[in-house]
Amino acid sequence: MPRRFSPTCKALIGALVIATPPLHPAFAGAAAGGATEFTQILNNGELVSLVGQSTTQINNQIQQISQLVQQIQNQLKIYQNMLQNTAPLPSHVWGQVGGDLKQLQSVVNQGQGIAFSMGNIDDVLKQRFQSYAQFKTSLPNGANFASAYQAWSSTNRDTIAGTLQAAGLTSQQFSTEGATMAQLKTASESADGQMKALQVGHEIAAQEVAQMQKLRGLIAQQTTMMATWFQSSQAGKDLSQARREQFFNTTAPATSGGQTMEPRW
Repeated sequence: MPRRFSPTCKALIGALVIATPPLHPAFAGAAAGGATEFTQILNNGELVSLVGQSTTQINNQIQQISQLVQQIQNQLKIYQNMLQNTAPLPSHVWGQVGGDLKQLQSVVNQGQGIAFSMGNIDDVLKQRFQSYAQFKTSLPNGANFASAYQAWSSTNRDTIAGTLQAAGLTSQQFSTEGATMAQLKTASESADGQMKALQVGHEIAAQEVAQMQKLRGLIAQQTTMMATWFQSSQAGKDLSQARREQFFNTTAPATSGGQTMEPRW
């Protein structure tokens, strides 16, 4: 059975219906299924989100590009260092090493002097100064002895002269050697790469080797001079001993058969 309202309730319901405002057109449109303002707001929010993501991607790309540029700059620095470290010296400073050594070898060859540069120095000494055994078998007499003594004297004097000239030559080379070392010092101070520094070190080492060779030449010539002098001195002693032995071993002449010494008056 349908419910019945009192006249007072009917009046109150009618008042509420009249007092209720009409629906907003937007909600009315939603009910009708058309485009709504709420949908547009959602679309705008999604667009803002996409723009934010694109900005983040662009920032990441900019950062990657910056890192790539830094890597390229580092590579360029490495290549520049490689070129600098492998650059050779513009000019080498070797000095007059070869010429000085040849001049040192030639200056000791004086007359009949004996030089350290002789390949057969031992044979020359044996030929110039006979041994005690040779003197015993054949003593020099007269012109032979004079010739042998002159050869000994010339050998000693020329060997001494050659040794002194070699010492004087090395002292004269001090100025040129000093100039060469000054150039090497300047090159060492101005070397801006590993290759240049290594080359300067090699050239200084070559100068040290040259100095050692010159020193070896002087010592060898001094040794040759002393050996020559001792050899000549020993030859003189051997000759004297051979003469003494010859004198004492000689048979005395016979004293019989001569004229009797007696006074005559």
